[in-house]
Order: sequence, then structure tokens, then C-alpha cells
Amino acid sequence: MFFDFGLKDFIDILLVALMLYYIYRLMRESRSLNVFVGILIFIVVWVFVAQIIEMRLLGTILDKLVSVGVIAIIVLFQDDIRKVLYNIGAHQRVRTVVRFFMPKHDKEKDQASLKRSIIPIVMACMSMAKGKVGALIVIQRGSSLNDIVSTGEVVDAAINQRLIENIFFKNSPLHDGAMVIADRRIRAAGCILPVSHSLDIPKDLGLRHRAALGMSQESDALCIIVSEETGYISIAKSGQFRLRLSAEELEAILTKDMQ
Repeated sequence: MFFDFGLKDFIDILLVALMLYYIYRLMRESRSLNVFVGILIFIVVWVFVAQIIEMRLLGTILDKLVSVGVIAIIVLFQDDIRKVLYNIGAHQRVRTVVRFFMPKHDKEKDQASLKRSIIPIVMACMSMAKGKVGALIVIQRGSSLNDIVSTGEVVDAAINQRLIENIFFKNSPLHDGAMVIADRRIRAAGCILPVSHSLDIPKDLGLRHRAALGMSQESDALCIIVSEETGYISIAKSGQFRLRLSAEELEAILTKDMQ
């Protein structure tokens, strides 16, 4: 059997190894690593008992447990499975293929509209940074944020610098939550975001940064953070931070990623 090992078998083993490594990274980030290791041990025991030494009785029992265990895994890891499927759909190459089949827009008008949306955001962030007013702005891109919008107060207003600053004013009842911008309008404020439990976040970053990172890990949204302690502006995107941004850098990122 081992002499029949060919290129297809090598590719098969490589793909399985890559899949297991990706799942390992995902489980480590979500603090489910011990469960993942337990499942791997169970699978190894099942293959050894049922396929290698062919113990019929114990093999049959393990076969039944595996068939039921698939449903249990789906229930236990539904959020992680959703995240994997989302990451596949949000991959840059997949999005490029999808855009190919989408109707074409007038690029000049679209760029002008984009500029009118970006400038008030940048100006508001710079003003709040100067006054050390904390803020958290989530900008919807491909995936819907309706579930996040439902946790806050609906605003549904045009993007306006003074409105953004007033919402995050320290005495405002909505300043502690996140603002959601979708379809180039302020959809809601005071929204609650999922908090990242990653251990790699620097200790000097607070709850706003953790919430922004958590949101960027679960969606393709752009999350802008203005630190109340330092006045620095940062962005969380795809589970990564861009820290201490200038106005020019913030505008460049928004211009590139809000299209």
C-alpha cells in the first residue's frame, strides 16, 4: 500500500494538514484549543480502533459516537464555523469574482460621494483626538451589521462632523457605545460590539480597542478608535490594528477600503 503513494496522496495530506493548522489557529484565538485537542485525540483513537486493529464492538460504538458527535460539534462551534465560512466569502479573490458579476457604477460620481462621506469622519476623529474624546466608529463594508445596529439607538442620518462629535460628547448618553455607519449614512449609535479575547492585544489598549478588534474578527467592517487616554487614532481591520494614524493615513485607508 505504501508503494502506491503518489502526488495526489501528497496533496491530500498537505491539504488536511493546512486545514488542521487553520482550525488550530481559530480555536486558539477563541479559547477552544483544549476542546480541539480532545476532538483530535478522539479521532485518532477512532481511526486506530476501527480501521487499523479492526476491533468490531468498540469500533461500532465509536462509529455511533462520531455520527452523533458531528451534530454536537456544529452546535458547540457554530460561531467558529460561521467565522470560517465568512472568512472564505470575504477573501479578496472571492470578492473580486463577485464584483465582476455586479452592475457597473459611475466611478466619478461614486468617488465624489465617497469623498463627501470620508471627510466628515476624518475631521470629526481629528477634532475628538485633539480633545481626547473617546470614540468607536464601525463602518459596514460587505457583511451586514443589522444585528449590531439592533443593539443601539437608530439614528439614520447623513454623515456629519458635528453630529458625530455630539454623539461621542462625554455627557452624551450614547458616547460609550459604538456608532455604525452603513451605506454612507449613520445608521445607529450606542451599539454593543463583541469583545476580542485575544491575548496578543497590548496591555495599554482599552475596552474600545478590544471591542473594535472583536468586531473586525467577526466581520469585514472597518473599526475606527479614538483613544480617550492618549488621543491617538487607530483602525482595526481583519483582526489587525493600525495604530497612531495621522489624518492623511486615516483618509487613505478609508478611501481604499470604503469603496
